[in-house]
Amino acid sequence: MRPRARSGRILAYLVLAVWSAVVFFPLYWMMSTAFKQPMDLFPTPTYLPWLQFQPSLAAFHALLTDHRNEVFGAFRNSLVAAGGSALIASFLGALGGYGLVRFRYRVGRVTNDDVAFWFASQRMLPPVVLVFPFLVMYRRLNLIDTAAGLVIAYTVFNLPLALWIMRDTFRNVPQEIEESALVDGATRFGAFLRVSLPLAAPGLMASLLICFVFAWNEFLFGLMLTFQKAQTVPVLIAGQVTQQAIEWSSMSALSILAVLPVILIGLLLQPLLAHGLASGGLK
Repeated sequence: MRPRARSGRILAYLVLAVWSAVVFFPLYWMMSTAFKQPMDLFPTPTYLPWLQFQPSLAAFHALLTDHRNEVFGAFRNSLVAAGGSALIASFLGALGGYGLVRFRYRVGRVTNDDVAFWFASQRMLPPVVLVFPFLVMYRRLNLIDTAAGLVIAYTVFNLPLALWIMRDTFRNVPQEIEESALVDGATRFGAFLRVSLPLAAPGLMASLLICFVFAWNEFLFGLMLTFQKAQTVPVLIAGQVTQQAIEWSSMSALSILAVLPVILIGLLLQPLLAHGLASGGLK
């Protein structure tokens, strides 16, 4: 190997190592803080377990015993809101993506690609712009502090992502298979439901997971549209910052508990997720 190539490779590894440290240090700090006692946080920060501090499960014990109802309620609300919105948005996105691929629309100069771009452009709109209109509308409809209100809001914001993913997925589903089903007597919706949708399962799983993660991590609308009854996990984590103090250990322990479900789902669905995201790039 030439000296210049070797030095370039060493430099690349150094840059990657430094960047990895920058990325993973906050995660390490969060995990170590979750196992610290208050005395280990101030006034001098500690970093190494068993050397600078003795790990403790006090924060997890307090969350799962003293604040059990509040924690379990927040997780239940997040699961209902994120799971429900992901299912609805993915199914509606599948219908929309299928329609944009299999049918041709034209209204003046507006075509299928323009409609798809319009849906995608909705994700470019800052969510804070829509908070006040949602608040006024939800107040009139009695949807404030309800899980159903969060499901509706999260479905609206996830629908463009689901439609874009499913549109690219259905492009790779052979139309001849649907035509065979139609010849055998199936309706258009029956062919979609029994033939096309199962073939698009990888893209559907990718849409479900991505929509779930976005809804699970959403904070702004969860803060503005809920109080206590429908409080979500991100709002509960932010609630550890009080006027008296910042509960760093509880905040870190809650963050770990909030990340675990998404990691487990991602690991279980990793093969389908990779295949679904790559299917849109295969022509």
